[in-house]
Amino acid sequence: MTQAEREQENEKEKDKEREKDKEKEQRGVKRPIVPPAIPEPLQEQIQTNFIVVINPGSQTLRIGRATDTLPISVPHVISRRHKQPGQSRYEDPWLLREGLNRPESNEQRQNGLKMVDQAIWSKKMSSGARRTPVSAEQARVYNRQIRPAILDPNSRLKWTHTAHQPEYLVGEEALNVNPTDSYSIHWPICRGQLNVHSRPGGSLTAILEDLETIWSHAIQKLLEIPLKDLKYYRCILLIPDIYNRQHVKEVVNMVLLKMGFSAIVVHQESVCATFGSGLSSACVVDVGDQKTSLCCVEDGVSHRNSRLCLAYGGSDVTRFFFWLMQRAGFPYRECQLTSRLDCMLLQQLKETFCHLDQDICGLQDHEFRTRFPECPVFLYQLRLGDEKLQAPMALFYPAAFGIVGQKMTTLQHRSHGDPEDPHDEHYLLSTQSKQDQSSKATERKNLSKPSGFEGESSSSQGGDQVERGNHGQEVELGHAPGECLVGGADPEDTPSVLLSRKSAVSQFEGKALGLDKAILHSIDCCASDETKRKMYSSILVVGGGLLFHGAQEFLQQRLLNKMPPSFRRLVENVEVITRPKDMDPQVTAWKGGAVLACLDTTQELWIHQREWQRFGARMLRERAAFVW
Repeated sequence: MTQAEREQENEKEKDKEREKDKEKEQRGVKRPIVPPAIPEPLQEQIQTNFIVVINPGSQTLRIGRATDTLPISVPHVISRRHKQPGQSRYEDPWLLREGLNRPESNEQRQNGLKMVDQAIWSKKMSSGARRTPVSAEQARVYNRQIRPAILDPNSRLKWTHTAHQPEYLVGEEALNVNPTDSYSIHWPICRGQLNVHSRPGGSLTAILEDLETIWSHAIQKLLEIPLKDLKYYRCILLIPDIYNRQHVKEVVNMVLLKMGFSAIVVHQESVCATFGSGLSSACVVDVGDQKTSLCCVEDGVSHRNSRLCLAYGGSDVTRFFFWLMQRAGFPYRECQLTSRLDCMLLQQLKETFCHLDQDICGLQDHEFRTRFPECPVFLYQLRLGDEKLQAPMALFYPAAFGIVGQKMTTLQHRSHGDPEDPHDEHYLLSTQSKQDQSSKATERKNLSKPSGFEGESSSSQGGDQVERGNHGQEVELGHAPGECLVGGADPEDTPSVLLSRKSAVSQFEGKALGLDKAILHSIDCCASDETKRKMYSSILVVGGGLLFHGAQEFLQQRLLNKMPPSFRRLVENVEVITRPKDMDPQVTAWKGGAVLACLDTTQELWIHQREWQRFGARMLRERAAFVW
């Protein structure tokens, strides 16, 4: 049989099979359907130069592409033109804050200064010699005689040009607006939270609008990304360790729906700081301008028990330094804390003169210049003694700040529930098995009923209503119903451990806690001795509030002296890291956000715009890399 005949036979057989199939279908007998092969979805390749990392601080916004070596830093402030003629001018305070003008404020400040002085004189210099006592009176006699010298009769600095009446000004331009112009100035973030208040521009809507304007301006003008192209970009947003859920939800909504980013990852500053410094585990101490955050991070996970926020930072040191200089006869007598230009000068003087080096003592002569728009450039002579050391030491003796009646120590607030998130911890708590609930009830009886657990609220000194669990923290749960933990405690903790933690918290809750004591408390809240040992061996200091000469050695020595004796044998070396990889500690957290953008595991954390539109805050519970 030839080849052509064979092909003919094959064609005939195929035709017969087709006819049989048609007959079967006509008779109702269907052929078995083979499911089509479904190709596995290709993982989307994300280009890091299309990811914008945003680290919003109380004083400074740090923003940049994930591929940038360093972020762009912008003063986190906006100046808005008055909408109506004759409208009263308003300016958010910078260095001033509530609780400073109480009758007992000055007495508390004086008592704090006595504690600072006692700590200074009790410690010898490295040479073994005692410090030479210097009183403020000695410096005052000299400083009162000083008169400024005119260096330049015409200052080259100019007020921001507002003749074209821009609707708003951002950053440096906002700070240099003439006080006589019809503009109000707003700082949208205060002490790590949205700056909601009852004064002009203090509503949540107005603050979110300010944030959107500042961030959009920075993206468009500084990163040179057209706002219409944000649909091709993604955002990594850094939030504080102790966060306000409602505020975070509103900001995410703004970023995705109003600004138009295609997707977002929300992560905590402390964890990002460890990524940026290249450390797997560390006790992260973030000393910012208006707050100080502490948190122990282990293998990229933030221990929620160890989170602590202190309501003071670098700006409080600046204000205390000004008070000390006034005692010493500060020669620039027109200086006022209500003037933002004077506030900038005082910040600069603090950064230039202050230190934590015990070996520097005695009176020393300094000079500084004042450069203000439409004023001559003046040169002042200034003689200072221990004021330069006393000011930053107030971080360890915060009574010296003179803040009265304000809540100074914050733990994680309990969630009050969210209608957009029906499967939150309240749902998980109510749907636990009866056996699980009865065991928890027995445990609670043994520990005594925690205040605020059944909805009773305990008022703080600042008037905030905060519901507290056993550890003064929110009642946090894990991702499964069986992981319900009272007070965010660890499952291994015994009732006695939980009770001791409760009493430890009640000792300082609402009080001003020194930085060294706060670090020790944060580490002590870790579950195991092995974790505590890791934290003592790696204390990472970030932020711009502790950039003083000698700060690393000073903090290390105080922690060694105050750490529990049992750990002195276990810990080989208490290491305080202030410049990881020789990096500016102010950008460490932002750098960690940029590192996060490059990790494969980040693929699972993205919240896309369409998902947010459909599910809202539930996506934060599903996708956040921490317990929401």
